[in-house]
Amino acid sequence: MSVIHHTTLTPTKLELLAGWLPAQPWYPSTGRAPELTKAGGFRLDDPQGAVGIEFMVTVDTSGDRPRAYHVPLTYRGAPLHGAPDQALIGTTEHGVLGRRWVYDGTFDPVLVAQLLAFVQGRVPAHAQSTSDALDPSVTGHFAGAALPPTLGATRVDNGPHGTDVLVADPAGGGLTVHVVRALRPDDPSGAPDAAVGHVTADWRLPDGAPARGRYFVLREGTRREGAA
Repeated sequence: MSVIHHTTLTPTKLELLAGWLPAQPWYPSTGRAPELTKAGGFRLDDPQGAVGIEFMVTVDTSGDRPRAYHVPLTYRGAPLHGAPDQALIGTTEHGVLGRRWVYDGTFDPVLVAQLLAFVQGRVPAHAQSTSDALDPSVTGHFAGAALPPTLGATRVDNGPHGTDVLVADPAGGGLTVHVVRALRPDDPSGAPDAAVGHVTADWRLPDGAPARGRYFVLREGTRREGAA
């Protein structure tokens, strides 16, 4: 299970994200630097134990109203081979593990593989900030065709409505994992149109009240969200 080290990070995750968020197409500029607080999330395990996988929610209060953003993150002890420049959020010094390379996890094949394993019920979700603890409040659903253990190449498309991870299936076809970036509470009992899967989890509103909604929506085929 995930081991959480309660130690220092220099710079912190929120400091890294404050510099990275304004360059993302799904982040509306407020005219000010982001003012971020951590508001929830969960983790998945890398079966090899080498990559940290976190799905973080951060709330930005720099604009006219608070906005909650979902950022999948991976933490590595060395650069991710073959990753494009825009995949790297930054590096940080970890008080126990040393230098860590922090990536936008949508570009990391380990995160994508474990997310698909989760929605198919093969692996559990872990608590974000507690070692050796599961988080049963995170739920996944998948009603599509069974996915092979090894998927093909992925492509990441970022746009104003979020991020699409397009996953090729070597046997033909594929899957689009739509990453909901700007979170909003919704009714977790209803599935979006044309979706074959989703991940639903909690976060906290700025006043401390609980919220729950979609973090990911899965659709068959490799077609960007909103494409004609």
